[in-house]
Amino acid sequence: MASSARMSSVPLSASDYAAVVCELRDLLLQRDEQLHQRDRMIETLASQLESLRHQILALRRAQFGASSEKLSGQAELFAETVSLPTPPEPETRSVTYERRAGGRPKLPAQLPRVRIDYDLTDEQKAGYRSIERIGEELSETLDYIPARLQVVQHVRAKYAVRALDGQAGVVTAAMPAQPLPKSNAGPGLLAHVLVSKYADHLPLNRIEKILRRHGAEIARQTLCDWVLGSTQLLERLYEALKAHVLAAPKIHADDTVIKLADRATNRSVQARLRAYLGAGSRPTPDGAWQTHPAAVIYEFTPDRKAEHPRRMLAGYQGYLQADAYTGFDALYRDGGIVEVACWAHCRRKFFDIAQAAPPDTRILAHEALDWIGQLYRVESEIRDKPPDERREIRQSESVPILNDIRQWLDGALRGVPPRSPTAQAIGYALGQWEALVRYTEDGMLDIDNNAVERAMRPVVLGRNNFLFVGSERGGRAAAIAYSLIETCKLHGVEPYAYLKAVLTRLPEHRVDRIAELLPFNFQPQG
Repeated sequence: MASSARMSSVPLSASDYAAVVCELRDLLLQRDEQLHQRDRMIETLASQLESLRHQILALRRAQFGASSEKLSGQAELFAETVSLPTPPEPETRSVTYERRAGGRPKLPAQLPRVRIDYDLTDEQKAGYRSIERIGEELSETLDYIPARLQVVQHVRAKYAVRALDGQAGVVTAAMPAQPLPKSNAGPGLLAHVLVSKYADHLPLNRIEKILRRHGAEIARQTLCDWVLGSTQLLERLYEALKAHVLAAPKIHADDTVIKLADRATNRSVQARLRAYLGAGSRPTPDGAWQTHPAAVIYEFTPDRKAEHPRRMLAGYQGYLQADAYTGFDALYRDGGIVEVACWAHCRRKFFDIAQAAPPDTRILAHEALDWIGQLYRVESEIRDKPPDERREIRQSESVPILNDIRQWLDGALRGVPPRSPTAQAIGYALGQWEALVRYTEDGMLDIDNNAVERAMRPVVLGRNNFLFVGSERGGRAAAIAYSLIETCKLHGVEPYAYLKAVLTRLPEHRVDRIAELLPFNFQPQG
């Protein structure tokens, strides 16, 4: 109707004008909506493109080293002028080094020495009119004595005896209880297998070959039985270590994937190995600080369900420092467990973006790294100070930096596409902000969760070698062995010597004194 009205020479009425206006308005609204959809699509595609480029460069960097491909930096620029605190300049430090003395380093003084004397032969001495010894020259070489297996014969004397009442009998001398009563493996060999597998990351098939070179044919299944049996004995220590960790004023938590063989389907499923590292300090009535000995326990779980950390940390009161795993959220609700986030985890998100940026290009991720670097500069200066001094310095130096970082993050988020890697990194920091700044409230807290992440590295190395655990019992055995070995490392205790000693003592050790055998309390017997 409106079109025919426009074609006619008859003057348009008011209603005709209204119809034309409505039609034009509808066309404009429709066109406007199409433009908005196009803009949203362009923004979405740009974010996806930036994200994909970031992932490709990260993968290439991980596989081949530094990549020269470029990522678009335009999306990182502010679309409007905003007032932000000026990022700190990247810190440059002048470091002076003392030149080491030339020559080879001295060999460790604690190693045993074997002296070999060299003298002139009689024929050489006969070539001189007179000869007098005036001293000697000493040089040292480091040599290796291969490990060896030996068979220990336990010989128990037997006596024919007659009691006071005249009855005759036979008495045999007793011998100490063995770690595995129905096995011919001694505590030293059991400790060697555990350390080889869980500290040196050797799968059992390699340990089998090594023992064969030493002259002993020991089946892989037998080695597996030894691992399971010895860790079952060591479980007494594991439970005591767990109680010690849960009594700590702070706990660091992390987890990693470990494959579990599924015999029913002949495939593997993703299980988890979780680590809980307890540490911290408490003030004493006299104003000093009492350190809670650091210890780490591992827990094997067949999945990543939140019920596992809830069960492990049931009843715990203190700080929990971890990543943003949602399974921990229920633990924070009643206030008994206080959440502390990890700045290293936050920093890593910006670091990956900065690494993927074009060379000699400065983007927002670099500025974020500069801000976070200021926080770590403060930490490097207070590392060895008591907790009360650490808190005071953090309040005076770190808190102002954190205030600037928060203002910078709020402003920076306005200028980046919502789904870009930079927006995701900023969003993570803002979402975790309350937990990220909590470390400034207590001097015993750490700025990051690196302590427990270091404790996860041996698990990753072992996982790359033995690939999977054969059963949930095997996963439990790994958790027990890793717990004791890694706690030994935290206190400078040699794992083999420790495990050999406790496997020797445990069968006859009093249960109510089991804490004496924990790594930080362990006293080797002469």
